[in-house]
Amino acid sequence: MKDVTALGELLIDFTPSGRGEQDNPRFEANPGGAPSNVLVSLACLGLETEFIGCVGRDHFGQLLVAALRSKGVQTNGIVYSNVKTTLAFVHIDEQGERSFDFYRQPGADMMLAKEDLHLELISHSRIFHVGSISMTDEPVRGATLTALNHAKERNKVISFDPNLRPLLWDNLDNAKRQIEIVMQYADIVKVSEEELAFLTNTDDISFGAKQLFEKHHLSLLFVTLGDKGSYAYNENGLVFVPGITVKAVDTTGCGDAFFAGVLYELLKNELLNEDLPKERLEQILRFGNAMGAYVAKHKGGIPAMPTLSQIEEFIAHSK
Repeated sequence: MKDVTALGELLIDFTPSGRGEQDNPRFEANPGGAPSNVLVSLACLGLETEFIGCVGRDHFGQLLVAALRSKGVQTNGIVYSNVKTTLAFVHIDEQGERSFDFYRQPGADMMLAKEDLHLELISHSRIFHVGSISMTDEPVRGATLTALNHAKERNKVISFDPNLRPLLWDNLDNAKRQIEIVMQYADIVKVSEEELAFLTNTDDISFGAKQLFEKHHLSLLFVTLGDKGSYAYNENGLVFVPGITVKAVDTTGCGDAFFAGVLYELLKNELLNEDLPKERLEQILRFGNAMGAYVAKHKGGIPAMPTLSQIEEFIAHSK
């Protein structure tokens, strides 16, 4: 039995790496993609993970599969396409915040079809995890919905990170519609402060969290505010824990590391489907915040994910 199986995008993040001799910007090819970042982070913490997705039959596809395997993520659910592997160029400002340019018209991650799915991988997993980027286009949208239905029929815990990337959608109305479709399946959801406002039309986190939680009958909702900290919301109300202040080098993967930290705490402590008191939620948020802060100090998504000993040492020195 695997701990977490995820379906979604596995792509190359070209992250800034200084400047060349002619003063042109240099980019380093880092493996990335939100669902795969979550799996790598969980694998680095010692959990059993499996990835379902599609990459190109090209050098980048080979690099990505090798990267997952090197981190201990199982790749039995990966299929290959003649469409090129998806690329994202990450631009980082002086505060470490990111913007993106995507090369995905189409990209291999969009080519996963429902006929490609090894549904038994989901059957043999405690949590099934998805994002929203696999809902932007067919055939991967149909594959995602097939997998979600399979997971729901087998009473799997479903975790969801909308991970809104406006440039990848034909319009934001459709983005909201597709995200809300996945919300109907989800048990545990993580959104950023901006995504919560997008989905609820309010900047009031308390009101928005309550609205999203109740509308979609969630078990747990997490709201991240970057270095400011994070919220958790369940039947017992709203909890906030401040973030850990660090000098950010690259915030790529910070939200994924946070969510991996949350899922790790839930799995390690056998807390899935439990009614968690506020004190326990605070513990979970503290670990998630530490995971995000650690990753902000390092470049890249997948390469930045800490081992359990590394994050424990970081937490010990952050007190």
